[in-house]
Amino acid sequence: MAQKNPKIDRRIVTENSLMKSTFFCLLFAAANLQASPLTALYATLDPTSISQHFAFYELYPNAKEGRDALRHAWDLLAGGCGSSCDPELILPTIDPQPIISLVNRSAEAPLLNEEQLQVIEKLGAHLPNRKFKGHNAWTKQEVLALEPAEIDLARALLIAESVQSVDSLQIRSYEATLDLMALQIIARLTPNATPTEKIRTINDYVFSELRFRFPPHSLYAKDIDLYTLLPAVIDSRRGVCLGVSILYLSLAQRLDLDLQAITPPGHIYVRYVDPKGDIINIETTARGIDVPSDMYLSLETRKLQQRNIKEVVGLAFMNQAAVAWHKKETKTAIDLYQRGREFLPQDPLIHTFLGFQYLFDGEEAKGKELLASVSGLLPDHLISTDFIVEDYLSGAASVEGIRAIYQEVDETRNSILAKQKELAGILDKHPSFRGAIFHLAITHLQLGREKEAIPLLERYVNLDAKNPVVAYYLAALHRQRMNYNASWKYLKIAETIVHEREHYPKALEDLRRSLVIACPEPTTRL
Repeated sequence: MAQKNPKIDRRIVTENSLMKSTFFCLLFAAANLQASPLTALYATLDPTSISQHFAFYELYPNAKEGRDALRHAWDLLAGGCGSSCDPELILPTIDPQPIISLVNRSAEAPLLNEEQLQVIEKLGAHLPNRKFKGHNAWTKQEVLALEPAEIDLARALLIAESVQSVDSLQIRSYEATLDLMALQIIARLTPNATPTEKIRTINDYVFSELRFRFPPHSLYAKDIDLYTLLPAVIDSRRGVCLGVSILYLSLAQRLDLDLQAITPPGHIYVRYVDPKGDIINIETTARGIDVPSDMYLSLETRKLQQRNIKEVVGLAFMNQAAVAWHKKETKTAIDLYQRGREFLPQDPLIHTFLGFQYLFDGEEAKGKELLASVSGLLPDHLISTDFIVEDYLSGAASVEGIRAIYQEVDETRNSILAKQKELAGILDKHPSFRGAIFHLAITHLQLGREKEAIPLLERYVNLDAKNPVVAYYLAALHRQRMNYNASWKYLKIAETIVHEREHYPKALEDLRRSLVIACPEPTTRL
C-alpha cells in the first residue's frame, strides 16, 4: 500500500498557513493519501502554529487527527494550561468555526456573538493590556481623562472613531481578532522571550504569515483613511504607515512589549529602546526592517519626535482629515481636525491645519486666531518656523495662495503644469509670498528645468536667507552646473543655519565631500 502512495513532502505545510496555497497543498495530499498516512501528514504541522492546526481540522473534521488538531490549536490558544484551565478553554462547547475563521480568515471576519466573545475574552484574560484602565473605558470622555500610559490603544481608537453610538459588540469583535493574533504570537514564543524575540516573531507573523502590506499608491492616495482606521487595516491587511503602526502598537500592548511611536514629518514608525539605550527601529511600511535612525532625519528635521499613545489616536484623525482636505470637503476636515485636537491639544501642526481649514471655509477670524497661536513657534525637532503661516499673518500671502501650495499633483506633466500656472498667478498678486516662490521652484525641478528653478530659489534667499532647504537646493544645483563658487557659497549658508541648531545632516556632508573632489574649498571669502 505504501508503495502506491507518493512520498509525503514535509514542506507541504508551510509557515504561511493562512495563504490559500496551504489549503491547496492539503487538499492535494488528501486526494492522494490513504487513511494511514494521515497521521504522518499531521506530524508535518508546525507544533506552534495555531492556524495550521485549524486548517488541518477544517479539512479533516471527522478524522481522529483532525480532532487532535483542533484540541492542539485550542491548547495553544489557552497557553498550554492543560487541566488547570476552565474546561471551556480546553475545548469549547460552542461552534468553533467563527473563531477559526477569525484565525485563518478563510471567510470574511464575522461579527461574533456574546457566547463566542466570552470564550475569546477568557482566552485573552491574561494578556497585559487588561491591566490598563483604558481597557475598561467605554466613552471618549473616559479615554480623554486617562494618562497616556493608561490607555488601551485599540479600545481608545475604536471608541473615538465611532461616529454615533458606540457599538460594543463590534468593538469587542475587533478586539477579539487582536487577542487571537496576540495569542498566536505567544504560542511561538518561549516563556521568557526577550523584547528582540518578540519583535522578530511579530514581524514574521504580521508581515510574512498574514502578509500585511503597504497599499498601492493609486489606492491609498484616494482613500488613505481606509488604510489608517484599525478595522479597515485588520480586514484588508493593507495599511499606510500609521495604520500598520497602530496595529503593531495594539499587539505590543498585548505582549508586554514597550514600544515608542516616532513621527518624522509626514511619517510614523515604531521603535524599541532597551535599558542600555540601544534602538531597534521597526519600519512598518517595509515588513518591520530596522532602518537606521539618521535615515529619518533631513535638513529640516534635527530630532525624531516621540508620540505617546493618546497622541497616536489624534494622528488617526489627522490622516482622515487629510483625505477630506484633498476632496475639498472643508467642513468634514474641520470636524476631523477638531476631534483629533482633543487628543493633541498642544500640537502646533494640527492647529495650523485646522486654521487653514477655517480660512478655506470663510471663517477668517477663527483661522487667524489659531495661526497666531503657532506663529513663531520653533519645535525642538525642527530647524525653522513655519514661513507659510508667517507670510499669511503679515499680509504677504492669501488664502488662495495657501490652497495653491497644498494642491496635490499626481506626478503627471499636466498636473504639475496646472499647479505651476496657479502658483505663478499667485505670485503676480503676492510677489513676496515665500511659500509660492519655493513651491513654484519645486515644480520646475519636477519637470527637469533646473535653469528656471535657480532664479526663483535665489529670489527666495533675497527675502529669507535662513531656510536651509533652499540654500541646499541652490548649492546642489550650482554644483550640478559646475558653478563651484556659488555652490560653496550656498553650502556654507546651509551649514551655518543647521549647525546653529546642533544639526549635522548627512545630505550636507555628502555634498561637501562631492564639492571637495570637484573643486577645493575657496580660501577667500566668497
